[in-house]
Amino acid sequence: MKNSMNKISIIGGAGRVGETTALVIAEQGLCREVALLDVGEGAAEGAAQDIQQSASFFRFDVQVHGGHDPEIIGDSDLVIVTAGSPRKPGMSRSDVLQINRAVIDGIIDQVLQYSPHALLLLVTNPVDALTWHAWKQTGWNRGRVFGQGGVLDASRMANSITQETGLSSKDIQTLVIGGHDDTMVPLFRFSSISGIPVTKFLDPAAIERVDEHTRNGGAEVLALRKTSSAYNAPAAAIATMVDAISHDRKRILPCVCVLDGEYGEREVTVGVPAVLGSQGIERVIELDLNERELAAFRHSLVSIRASIDLL
Repeated sequence: MKNSMNKISIIGGAGRVGETTALVIAEQGLCREVALLDVGEGAAEGAAQDIQQSASFFRFDVQVHGGHDPEIIGDSDLVIVTAGSPRKPGMSRSDVLQINRAVIDGIIDQVLQYSPHALLLLVTNPVDALTWHAWKQTGWNRGRVFGQGGVLDASRMANSITQETGLSSKDIQTLVIGGHDDTMVPLFRFSSISGIPVTKFLDPAAIERVDEHTRNGGAEVLALRKTSSAYNAPAAAIATMVDAISHDRKRILPCVCVLDGEYGEREVTVGVPAVLGSQGIERVIELDLNERELAAFRHSLVSIRASIDLL
């Protein structure tokens, strides 16, 4: 299937998440050109050159270049935002809200000036609130502005299930909704191993462990690495979303979406399953949640709205 994107720009492209994402996008040939923008003079150029020099090993023809002048993101089909202040050990994603809001404000101005027709994928934390803020600042339709969260969380849930069962991760499908924080809601009832409900393989104690590791997956990596938050799995999650957009796959993936009546909610952004294709978020999937799942989902929304209220 031919990809539909000519140019993808990554703002924060010299950071670990941004640079790793660029490498995966180039390796998979998801566009023709990748532009890396970062504030440090020379940093994005160096990252781009390093990636480009791996082309003969990974056999890609994607052109990767970088710079600190925002004009470099001009005429992008998709802009990915990974820029911002990262968490430090002991910090929650919401602790960096105000710092990263200021970062996003400047980025939105750049996107509106140089790539007013692009799709916009937010990764910067706290991603739920900042996706809402970016949507409001652009004034674009809700399908064009969305965030990464649930794809990564679902992957962490799948990994935890693999560790508990010893079964292949290739056969595991998981779903996580809610905020990209410790209020997220791993949905065991909607998760399976080769179509068989995961509850067939997990006892209550194992379910509790999987739930905990899913919620705390990012914090666990941060606590162990100390000087860096996760970037390999986040980059893979972003690339999964980019692949769905670039090839118009109409994949159902958990994305941070603007709700407009779904789940009885409006004027809020939260992780829910959605159809992701060349136009961005093409449809939000409304699940038939049971009473316990719905209560947990609404608890997560309370947390997200509290962050939005601070913007």
